[in-house]
Amino acid sequence: MTVPQHVAIIMDGNGRWAKLRGRPRIYGHVRGSSQVRPIVRECGRLGVKFLTLYCFSAENWGRPSGEVSILMRLLEKYLVRERRTLMENNVRLTAIGDISSLPQHALSALRETMAITSKNTGLTLTFAVSYGSRQEIIEAVRTLAQEVRSGVLHPGQINEEVFHKRLFTKTMPDPDLIIRTSGEMRLSNFLLWQSAYSELYFTEKLWPEFTITELHGAFEEFTRRKRRFGLTEDQSQPKAPEVNIVL
Repeated sequence: MTVPQHVAIIMDGNGRWAKLRGRPRIYGHVRGSSQVRPIVRECGRLGVKFLTLYCFSAENWGRPSGEVSILMRLLEKYLVRERRTLMENNVRLTAIGDISSLPQHALSALRETMAITSKNTGLTLTFAVSYGSRQEIIEAVRTLAQEVRSGVLHPGQINEEVFHKRLFTKTMPDPDLIIRTSGEMRLSNFLLWQSAYSELYFTEKLWPEFTITELHGAFEEFTRRKRRFGLTEDQSQPKAPEVNIVL
């Protein structure tokens, strides 16, 4: 089995999972948050270097204020509760998005957990929080425009590498595999620039149902894909490491 270097997951379907069981949406969010730990642990065990989770989009601020408030409390509780587990598994936590828009209690918990885990050298776990890819791209363009205007940068110097360095994800490679749960087949403003050559994997499973077995299935499908990056099949391609799953 080929293990992707960078896996990104759109964790969708918490509300629908709860509705199917006659429970309020927040029940689905609570259950969904409990699925993060085993997926993070298994990705680290298999040798994934970067795992990016779409936790809360820029558009999610438009949801009912009560739901948003509870989601922020859940985020805070997760960050505090998981510190010991992250440290035990050598996981470094980072975040992308407009995190300054988070309520202070959630922002403080996020910054504290990032600081506590900053020296870890294993899996880099990135939370996309208050994140929107279009907004990220616009911000990068603004930065470049300011640098050109101030004379720091010449327009002719702008290329993909220069642009990449102005993105939130400048310290990580582009995702090899993007997984979306719940049967929806779109990116929903997630890593639009970075996903140019990502393999996309869609599953009908709702996020609270996405188990380690489902993760293995996604990796097996990734192994069967032929990644050409615009080249011919005969031309050599970089290969991710292969591992045997030990259950």
